[in-house]
Amino acid sequence: ASSAKMGLIEVTRGLLPGAGGSQRLPRTVGIGLAKELIFTGRQIDGEQAMSIGLVNNAVRQNDLGDAAYQKALDLAKEILPQGPVALRMAKQAMNRGIEIISKPLQVDIASGMAIEGMCYAQVIPTKDRLEGMAAFKEKRLPRFIGE
Repeated sequence: ASSAKMGLIEVTRGLLPGAGGSQRLPRTVGIGLAKELIFTGRQIDGEQAMSIGLVNNAVRQNDLGDAAYQKALDLAKEILPQGPVALRMAKQAMNRGIEIISKPLQVDIASGMAIEGMCYAQVIPTKDRLEGMAAFKEKRLPRFIGE
């Protein structure tokens, strides 16, 4: 929610951010801003977090207190009809390209392109790709089966 508060406040307690905070935040918002936020222990709200790229959305809280949950459901509903194989390969290409799974370091662009090419090659022979292309040509919604 836009009213949420977040921050790495450990320095205000004489600690440094643990659980990867000192490594993940600089990779997300840049080293300069990460240092400012960590060194000051400053908390920011959801709107500020969105403006610096820390979160994708900041929604106003509703009367039920589930505005963020509802936004997440809307996003899931938007993703759900997409091709499952293509989604899986796109996720793998992006994750491996920035090494988010094993080590949070960005690989060079040539390696990232090679990873993307390997993932793309796995999508080409699928029934879902053929269905997606046919649906586009026929101006209808695709019926993906995950194969």
